[in-house]
Amino acid sequence: MNKKNLIYGQSGGVTSVINASAYGAIVAALNNPEIEKVYAGMNGISGILKEKLFDLTRESKDEIERIPYTPGAIFGSCRKKLKTEEEFKRLFEIFEAHNIGYFLYNGGNDSMETVHQIAIKAKELGYDLKAIGIPKTVDNDLMHTDHCPGYGSAAKFTAISILEATRDLESMHTDSTQVFILESMGRYAGWLAASGALANMNGERGPQIFLLPEVPFDEEKFLSKVEEVIARDGYCSIVAAEALKDSEGNYISTEDYLDAFGNVQLGKIGIYLQKLIRQHLGRKVHTALPDYLQRSSRHVASLTDWQEAIEVGAAAVKFAIMDGLSDIMVSIIRDNDSPYLRHYEPVELAGVASAVKYLPGEFISYDGFSVTSAFVEYARPLIEGEAPVNYMRGIPLYARLKKVPIEKKLKG
Repeated sequence: MNKKNLIYGQSGGVTSVINASAYGAIVAALNNPEIEKVYAGMNGISGILKEKLFDLTRESKDEIERIPYTPGAIFGSCRKKLKTEEEFKRLFEIFEAHNIGYFLYNGGNDSMETVHQIAIKAKELGYDLKAIGIPKTVDNDLMHTDHCPGYGSAAKFTAISILEATRDLESMHTDSTQVFILESMGRYAGWLAASGALANMNGERGPQIFLLPEVPFDEEKFLSKVEEVIARDGYCSIVAAEALKDSEGNYISTEDYLDAFGNVQLGKIGIYLQKLIRQHLGRKVHTALPDYLQRSSRHVASLTDWQEAIEVGAAAVKFAIMDGLSDIMVSIIRDNDSPYLRHYEPVELAGVASAVKYLPGEFISYDGFSVTSAFVEYARPLIEGEAPVNYMRGIPLYARLKKVPIEKKLKG
């Protein structure tokens, strides 16, 4: 039997546990007798098109074992869509030249669309390829999965950060800042901004106002709510999603340019709100934009999230090789809240690609400025536990792979 090779790639914005998924997939593939070689593409599909592939069978076991402890995208990520027939032709020429029978792609919405397109093209060409999507996004907005690897850790970071910042605000508001705004990532949905509510667990006082993309922003109601909270508590702690929209569906604040996926670049909603409060209420405001810190902070990663990330990577290999599946994504199915139990199933990519899962109405408070206990029950298990970190001299140790390139067989 002619064994095939497997290629793994990373795509889109990183998470603090995307490399845990890489580790789960790589180790499962290296230990599977049906696979000849295990490759990784440099910078996802962008590098694969340039035939920039690494031979993972030439890495030391010690460095492979450090992969899940490492933040960022260890093989480099990308924001690229396949748009032309020339690109698809080039891709399958590379697959054929390197005997690729399995393609695993780790990413979010746009990345799942890429996997779906590649699976469809393989069928059209009659090329035997198992294309599997491994979910990843801090936005938690992929359809047909209970949640996404990466979300739990970003939610944990958000909850802890706003809890500590609110403590700071509470201690200083008498003679200093009265309003603090944390701007949260979340291109379409409010899952990550809502996670600030987890700060209120354990009897602590976290943010009093949440601004979510699912609730149209009303300037007058917002300013009235801020004044109400300050009159009651003396200060106001706010978590605002970067993707806030008005009643007509227009983004409140953008950077006026598109990213490589063609999405409008969001940002600076915190500064917009800060100016609004200063101008109309005359309050002193501080704003924080965690940005990359929110998605890359491996040192506070959730143990649950980390373990699931490894498991979805391994499940992708199982679905591709043992089950012979293609054009599917690994989905996390929740079996129980307490104790938290889950398992993994394949779902068709056609229902996932380029779709968005919004925060449901049952998770949003009646006035639209907070979240419900149902959301807290949903999100609580996802932030539990602390993922292990290897320290030396007080600083984490990360993997340093050799990344031995394979010999190119094509021109270009």
